[in-house]
Amino acid sequence: MNEEAFEKTNWNWQFHLFQQRVGEWVDYQFSNFQQDLPKLPDWSISPEVWNLLKILFWVILGAFIIWVIWRLWQELSPYIETWLARLNNSQTSANKINYHQQSLKVLIKKAEEFYQQSNYKEACRYLYLAMLQQLHDKAIILQQPSRTDGEYLELLTSTINPIQAYETLITTHEQLCFSDHQIRVDNYQQCQQAYQDLFNA
Repeated sequence: MNEEAFEKTNWNWQFHLFQQRVGEWVDYQFSNFQQDLPKLPDWSISPEVWNLLKILFWVILGAFIIWVIWRLWQELSPYIETWLARLNNSQTSANKINYHQQSLKVLIKKAEEFYQQSNYKEACRYLYLAMLQQLHDKAIILQQPSRTDGEYLELLTSTINPIQAYETLITTHEQLCFSDHQIRVDNYQQCQQAYQDLFNA
């Protein structure tokens, strides 16, 4: 085995050396302090007290380091969170659909394309987005990406009657987003019929 296969140093060893140097420095300072004191008969620190002082020193040092890290986190966390949010948005923006940039024709066309490809899940999703766009365009309910399906349903319940067709589209969207429910052709047909009933498309 050649020399390069062995570790030359590691963090444990470095910490041990640092601890030993600090201990020696404290010993040296304390011995100087003892020499400057007036000579008292048989005055010395017992090993137990000395060990207690060492433990106390490391506890105070550890608490100080934790406090410094906590203060740094408080000061820097808004910047870190902003950076992480930007990073996350840039990664997911390609997968997200921008509601306001999609025209109704594009949304309906995509729903039909996914239906032709037997991708009923995405076909239902685009019918749902077309419904939201219709509500937005007609100023019934303005789209907000932060709104949940339940919030849309609640707003519709208070403004429109009957809402069964809306419920069909919204509950199907909830199923495809939040459950393992398999979206089949009959689900798509129900959504398509609900959309036609609502908007005569």
